[in-house]
Amino acid sequence: MFREEIDMAGNAAKKKIQFLRQQTGAYFISAMLAGMFVGFGVLLAFTAGGMLKEGGVPGVKFIMGGCFGVALSLVLMAGAELFTGSNFVMAVGMFQKKVTFQDSVTVWVTCWLGNLAGSVLVAGMYSLTGLCTGSVQAIMADTTAMKMSVEPLPLFMRAILCNILVCLAVWCGIKMKTETGKLIMTFWCLITFFTAGFEHSVANMSLMMIGLLNPAQYYISIGGYAYNLAVVTIGNMVGGILFLAVPYFLIGKEKAAKN
Repeated sequence: MFREEIDMAGNAAKKKIQFLRQQTGAYFISAMLAGMFVGFGVLLAFTAGGMLKEGGVPGVKFIMGGCFGVALSLVLMAGAELFTGSNFVMAVGMFQKKVTFQDSVTVWVTCWLGNLAGSVLVAGMYSLTGLCTGSVQAIMADTTAMKMSVEPLPLFMRAILCNILVCLAVWCGIKMKTETGKLIMTFWCLITFFTAGFEHSVANMSLMMIGLLNPAQYYISIGGYAYNLAVVTIGNMVGGILFLAVPYFLIGKEKAAKN
């Protein structure tokens, strides 16, 4: 079961490392774009959330989750290199021996740094627009302060659960035969993790940077930024690799053995 799809994921891993080696600058730009695309999702979700919360609208978090779906939709449809999705893809390729561990680490580090650069860029540009005021500034700063103060274990578990869902969206994107199907599954996976309050490292890059640049009355620091990203990044990797890449690889491998 899923042998064809697992092979597709493994081949995608091979293409990623080839792209990185042959066009390092272009790969980094692609990773920057992914950081920006996720940042756009953050901006939409929290702008809507700030306005709705101010108006006393019920179910604000659920609506914000629906808005955030634009983030991964842009990454998948437009094409860009997202760190969290690459955790699943590169791990499958590594298990299939189509890429090495060193290849995977190289892709993950480069992709993470590119995502960070794109996220910081969009956060800085947004902060210069003058739009981060009032209820929008308040919800962004409040959420940033909360993310920086969560204890390590809860933060780690939220990150694991988050990337199970994000990588499920990537996996479903491989399995789905139509763009409509891909978008629908992307929407459901992202609305689930956002509404539940799970932690996505790349989304946090832009959100917390906006919080740092527009702190309002909250205690927000660079140290808190680094702390959150360190814990959430590791948790995201565990979620995508251990809880999704490993099970689906074993399912595909079992089918191959019987054949």
